[in-house]
Order: sequence, then structure tokens, then C-alpha cells
Amino acid sequence: MRSWVFFLVCVAVGAVVFAGARLVQNDYVFFAGYVVLQFIVLATAWNILGGYTGYVNFGSAAFFAAGAYTSVFFHKFYPLPIPVLIVLGAIVSGLIGLGMGYLTLRLRGAFFAIATLALAVVLQTLIVNWNYVGGARGAYVIRPESVPLIGNYINYLFVIMLALAIIAINVARAIERSQLGYGFATIRDDELAAEASGVPTLKLKLVATTLSGALMGMAGAPFPYYIGYLQPASAFALDYAVNSIAMPMIGGTTSWIGPLIGAILVATLQQWATVSISSELSLLIVGLLLVGFVIIAPNGIVGLVQDRLRGRTK
Repeated sequence: MRSWVFFLVCVAVGAVVFAGARLVQNDYVFFAGYVVLQFIVLATAWNILGGYTGYVNFGSAAFFAAGAYTSVFFHKFYPLPIPVLIVLGAIVSGLIGLGMGYLTLRLRGAFFAIATLALAVVLQTLIVNWNYVGGARGAYVIRPESVPLIGNYINYLFVIMLALAIIAINVARAIERSQLGYGFATIRDDELAAEASGVPTLKLKLVATTLSGALMGMAGAPFPYYIGYLQPASAFALDYAVNSIAMPMIGGTTSWIGPLIGAILVATLQQWATVSISSELSLLIVGLLLVGFVIIAPNGIVGLVQDRLRGRTK
């Protein structure tokens, strides 16, 4: 399927999803749906670096929080529309990703993963001590009650995040089918062999960290308006780091559809558990699913389906 046809299909599916949510006539559907869509963007963004390139990033929360605090900064300095804040959040987080990549991508394996975790700690420390954006006490972001044409502001945020999810999925799919994606795959499969073959591995990894960081920043930019009160503990929450890794691994990391499946499955279960049982079960659900899939299907749901199809063909 051509890229523009796939994009139109995504838009049509998004319109159906929004129309279905409106028919339910329950605002919580939009609250919960926003979170699910947010994790689709984060999982897809993580997979560009962690799945396509093979570099595990434990600092997802840092890029998400950078986008969120970019919105807080401009909300205090000069209020801007959310679409503009999303672009600014993507730029800031993309630059952080570029800087992180330049400093750490000569590291490999566990050393790179630890360096990304250190980035999150350093950035959180900076935010805690930056009083202009609220520091340790946090900052309030007052959102409007409604938006013309759409109505309730939460519905508007849902539409915004739905659009971001469509953009992220199309970017990941385009990368997977491009020369850039093939370059990422050579790094993931055997980086030393790729270097020996003349593949510009460092440049490709910098592209991956920048794109991954920018998409995560996009997901974080609307967050202060969704939650209404942003503090370091919520922006740098462990949920973002854990879910961003677990969702692609559960869905499958070698394809754009894997993070999508994993995010929908895990985030929906988490939202159901939050309402039905307790919000404390969120990470427990992720942990149990991750352990189960590592044992049963180490290549995720997509890998499991592909293996079954190959078995039937043989």
C-alpha cells in the first residue's frame, strides 16, 4: 500500500474512532483514550531507536518531560496554541536526542542504556531546581473549557493526540520501508559488519535518536493541558519509561504495527484496571505481560503470528 493511501486510511480510521467515542457520550472515554493514544506515540517513538536500531533507551521519560515542560515554559512566557507547542516540544526533545546521541552513541549495550537513564536523572534534577517552570512544587496550567467546533477541551486534546498517533505511525512505517530503515536494520543485526561495509552508523544512530526524541516530545507537549497540574514526579513518572519499552516488546519490535498492537493492548488493560480495581496495578500488569511474552513469544505478538504463518506454509 502506498504511503499516501495508508495515511488516508489512518485518517479514516481516526475519524471513525472519534465518532465512536462521541456516540458513547461519556467523557471518561476521551480521558482514557487520550492515554492510550499517548502511549501509541511513545511506543512507536521508542521503537525507532530501540527496535529498528537495537539501542535500548531507558530515558523515554526525559524526552516526554522535555516536551511537557516546553509547554509549561511558553504557557508562562507567552501562551501559544497547542499545535505550535507540539512543534516546539518536538524541536526541544529532538535537540536533546541529538545531543544525547552525540555524547553516548559510541557506547553500546548496557552502557548506552545506563547513559540514557542518567540523562533522565540529570534532566529531572534541572527541572526540580528551575523555579520558572514550577520547580519541585509544580506548575498549574489552566486550560479553556471548550474549543469551537469540537466542544469540550478534553475532546480537543483527544483529537490532537489521535493526529499525533497517526503521524507517528506513518513516520515509523515510512522509515521501515526506506533506505534509512534498512540502514537501521544493519546496525541492529551487526553494527561492526555494517561499519566494515561502509554504512555511516554514527550518522544513522544520530538520526534515530533525534527522530525518537522528537516524537516523544510531541507526545509530552499536550500533557500539561490534559493533567492541569504538572510536577516533576508526574512528568518523569516510571510509567513512561517502563511502558515505552514493554509495549513494543509485547507487540513486536521489528515492525511499525508491533508497538501499535502492544500499546493498545497494554494501555487499555491499564485503564480498565485503574477504573475497575486499582491504579497501582498498572506496572504489575506490564510486568506480568512482559515476563509472559518473553517466555512464550520473545519476538512479540507480531513475531508469534509470523512464526505460525511460516509453520502453516511449510
